[in-house]
Amino acid sequence: MSNKLAFLGRDMAVDLGTANTLVYVRGRGVVLNEPSVVAMNTNTGKIVAIGIEAKRMIGRTPGNITAIRPLKDGVIADFDVTERMLRYFIQRVHTRRHFAKPRIIIAVPSGITGVEQRAVKEAGYQAGARGVYIIEEPMAAAIGAGLPVHEPTGNMVVDIGGGTTEVAIISMGGVVTSQSIRVGGDELDQAIITFAKKEHSLMLGERTAEEIKMAIGSACMLPEDGHAEIRGRDLVTGLPKTVVVSAAEIRKATEEQINVIVDAVKTTLDKCPPELSGDLMDRGIALTGGGALLRGMDERLKDETGMPIHLVDNALDSVALGSGKCVEDFEALQQVLVPEPRH
Repeated sequence: MSNKLAFLGRDMAVDLGTANTLVYVRGRGVVLNEPSVVAMNTNTGKIVAIGIEAKRMIGRTPGNITAIRPLKDGVIADFDVTERMLRYFIQRVHTRRHFAKPRIIIAVPSGITGVEQRAVKEAGYQAGARGVYIIEEPMAAAIGAGLPVHEPTGNMVVDIGGGTTEVAIISMGGVVTSQSIRVGGDELDQAIITFAKKEHSLMLGERTAEEIKMAIGSACMLPEDGHAEIRGRDLVTGLPKTVVVSAAEIRKATEEQINVIVDAVKTTLDKCPPELSGDLMDRGIALTGGGALLRGMDERLKDETGMPIHLVDNALDSVALGSGKCVEDFEALQQVLVPEPRH
């Protein structure tokens, strides 16, 4: 194949996440990883910024500019904005616009409805794809984590994202049993905001909450529990104030959400066919997604399930890498994609 033609269809895979969108281009790997945030001027309807720049603006904009996160709980909440964001990301990567339109694989949460699925497809077509295929996130995460999904052995993956947590058992290139719950990193941030409001009558911004979670959040008791100071607005005086909180307090604040995630893992194990349960004991559970980086998450799941837990190396981009493998080897991996209803 001559070099001229090699660029014809730069097929790509998109991990359209609640928190971040990643784009994988065939032959080039993950070329873009930006927050799924769009800043819009509400007076003119124009987009001011997308991605990293827009995320910096969350909670810091004047009235006529709002920073929108168009995906909520892993699904499209604002179709128009999602489509514009997706188009922007694709065009940034797909520079030769006059060439053939790319085929695009988009990763979606496993629990989404047909309507939500059509919305994702439509957004892909509107953004300029010639074909849009859908892969379920847990399947993509498992492939990205390097699990042998095509063999007749049980593979279990727990993918904790921004909006959803996906738990699935995969064998023979298909999902045997799965659960998608709408609790992820965002819920933990919200729990921290609620805690600060209740315990310290301090109003926090989303970004600050996320920073605290990343700094001292944890899923179980750890030897080096730290402290962090948080800044926000005092609800009593209305003035800015700083409070020092401990890791234990933050852990207590996010306890409920973490329990929900742990329960989802247990429920899925409970539904697992006995033959595969044996495989899982040997192979363990692959833990991936941004939430996998919460300190002590692996320990906590290990204690609760008694299974070996493997924290995947590329936890933040395993879904994009897995979807990307399908792009590289489209024909061989066709079977793991969600079948396209002909229209």
